[in-house]
Amino acid sequence: MTVRVCFHDQCFDGAAAAAIFTHFYRDRVNRDAALRYHGLTHRAGQLFDPRIFDGDENAIVDFKYSSSDRLTWWFDHHQSAFLTEEDAAHFRRDISHRKFYDPSFRSCTKFIAHIARQEFGFDSTHLQELIDWADIIDGAQYPDAKTAVEMREPATQLTLVIEGERTKDFVADIIIPELVVRPLAEIAALPRIHQTFEHLQERHLEFIDLIRQRGELRDGVLFFDVADQKHEGFNKFVPYYLFPGAVYNVAVSSSEERTKIAVGSNPWNPTPKTVNLASICERYGGGGHAKVAAISLPPGALSKARELAQQIVAELRAALKSEIRN
Repeated sequence: MTVRVCFHDQCFDGAAAAAIFTHFYRDRVNRDAALRYHGLTHRAGQLFDPRIFDGDENAIVDFKYSSSDRLTWWFDHHQSAFLTEEDAAHFRRDISHRKFYDPSFRSCTKFIAHIARQEFGFDSTHLQELIDWADIIDGAQYPDAKTAVEMREPATQLTLVIEGERTKDFVADIIIPELVVRPLAEIAALPRIHQTFEHLQERHLEFIDLIRQRGELRDGVLFFDVADQKHEGFNKFVPYYLFPGAVYNVAVSSSEERTKIAVGSNPWNPTPKTVNLASICERYGGGGHAKVAAISLPPGALSKARELAQQIVAELRAALKSEIRN
């Protein structure tokens, strides 16, 4: 019996969700099943290759819905969970009681733990550290930007490794199997993981300096463009660490896989944030959450990305000005 678990790649919550699902599945469904992992990334065009659903059962956690008849389990918490209205209708017709969606949860990891306990009687108490950190990280519930950016906790160090390491199947083959069997501090201390963290931390410090130099904060909205770095895995809290006056932030980056526009809001700035960022990004084929979202364009679509980013910057600045007037 094999189970293919597809997860949001290069995302702490995606990896943690896959680990929690593994514990749940082995405890409540089939203890002897072999679970194999496959990372999914947001990109322009088709998200799902039908060949990935090659298990006896197939699951997606922390990623968009697929209407494939090969998909047997699905958990997600993103506002932009459905590629099309047809997919949403397909989900609503499902009677398997194995597909679950709730955008009110800050992390998919906590959502899976909740459903597994409520619907299947799974006790996740022994996994509470992982659940709590996934909720902090994906829900931007750090006490301050310093905690998120200086990365002194094992979970924050693992986040940098998960988001920054570009070796193919690194999260699927190395990180998730360790999350299943070890506490976070032990994983962060493993030689391969620690060496990767030290290497990426150097890059992290370079990006802090780069964003400090390139960031343009005006009318509450920060914009910066680091597309020339060919690296999109920077810490998304650095803008607020450097520019605490920013209410929103829009960034353009690029990699071999895609050109990306990241749009976020500052969880530590008390200014009311009335704009739904996922709804903005959905207009351009992207999505995410109300407070953080993104748009993926094809590699090389830099001119288009910069054009869209400026449109979003203008819209956010106008929204903040309107809030002030009212």
